[in-house]
Amino acid sequence: MSVSADTSPAPAAAVITEPLPDLQLQLLIQLLDEDPRSSLPLTLTHPGGLLHGDVIGHEQWKAEWARSLRQVEGEGANLLAEFPETVDQGVREMHGQEDAATARLPRWIHLRDVTLLGGAISAVSLPLWRGRLSDVSGWALGRPQ
Repeated sequence: MSVSADTSPAPAAAVITEPLPDLQLQLLIQLLDEDPRSSLPLTLTHPGGLLHGDVIGHEQWKAEWARSLRQVEGEGANLLAEFPETVDQGVREMHGQEDAATARLPRWIHLRDVTLLGGAISAVSLPLWRGRLSDVSGWALGRPQ
């Protein structure tokens, strides 16, 4: 009778990696989130190019999103106006916390009065912009002159 032992190594657990956001930028955004009226001019580099605008907190972004959609005619616009708040409520319920947003550092950045400069395309102006902090590769206070 022969005994055979399997000596092959156990398969390694899959590791999911994603770029880490800049801790200082996360803390700056968290600070802006504490006062809904605050904003700060910032220039960012990201995969799409260079963009600049006023960084605003998540709550202010939600309010401005809703305000802009309430100016649009139709029932669909009213539904979309509440979309960010609906998502936040779902996240809070899923995590079973009163305020899931304060449980960790921000993962998103929100800008108002944005100008996007990238490649051969001429500058694009946007009223609001939301992006993943892990996609920001660099940032500077202020706007280009």
